[in-house]
Amino acid sequence: MNGAGEHDEAATVAAAAAFLQRRLGAAAAALRGAIVLGSGLKDFARELREPVEVPFRDVPGWPVPRVEGHGGSLVIGTAGGTKVACLTGRVHLYEGWRPAEVVRAVRTLRQLGVPSFLLTNAAGGIGDDLAAGDLMLIADHLNLTGCSPLTGPHEPAFGPRFPDQTRVYCPRLRQLLQQCSGRLRQGVYAGLPGPSYETPAEVRMLRALGADAVGMSTVHEAIALNAMGAEVAGLSLVSNLAAGIADAPLSHDEVVAAGAAAAATLIRLVTEFCRRLA
Repeated sequence: MNGAGEHDEAATVAAAAAFLQRRLGAAAAALRGAIVLGSGLKDFARELREPVEVPFRDVPGWPVPRVEGHGGSLVIGTAGGTKVACLTGRVHLYEGWRPAEVVRAVRTLRQLGVPSFLLTNAAGGIGDDLAAGDLMLIADHLNLTGCSPLTGPHEPAFGPRFPDQTRVYCPRLRQLLQQCSGRLRQGVYAGLPGPSYETPAEVRMLRALGADAVGMSTVHEAIALNAMGAEVAGLSLVSNLAAGIADAPLSHDEVVAAGAAAAATLIRLVTEFCRRLA
């Protein structure tokens, strides 16, 4: 990527932020948090009070998800008395998007001034004490995608050249989530590019590296937001046990069904998190 390309990315994010500022008006300044809703989890946005929906396709420069169950709208509303923004889906590397495009929506919201982000995803469980349907609080991650949204010429608007990653996942937000549900297990999330699920040998490798869950998202968003100074928390829905742990073959339908089954639990947890975020 050349310098002009990186400058174009900063300009694209700035233009998207300016559009949303005009579209949302005073509501943009009132936002206290943003939630990225992963596979099968987009229904939380239906719980927002006084919602305002902006399809991704209406926001200049925003890529649109092409995967079933991933949604494709920004929804602004109130949860637990707190004004929040929900992204009902995200785009992924495996769809052919560049890392900068994968994080464009969250960078836009951060540039609008949103201070705190909750990144959710559906993941395969690796840890011995995780079962399908469990929620795992992300304590740290392994970026095994082979790329980063920070690669290329430095753009000051997106943070420092060499951001520290000692605490990508904010201790304060993790504590808030633990207070919302004392049963949350903390673990390490491994982000791989996909779209194929991992082989049993790869799952054994991930276990040896210290991963507790594996998926195809989240790590680039967390890296980009941390660099921009945002508070970040992550939550994985264990939609299935990873390859080689359970006998059944893996499928995307299983991921979507697990999200539907966990919807009520997730809605209660995230609503309470939003209440405490105010």
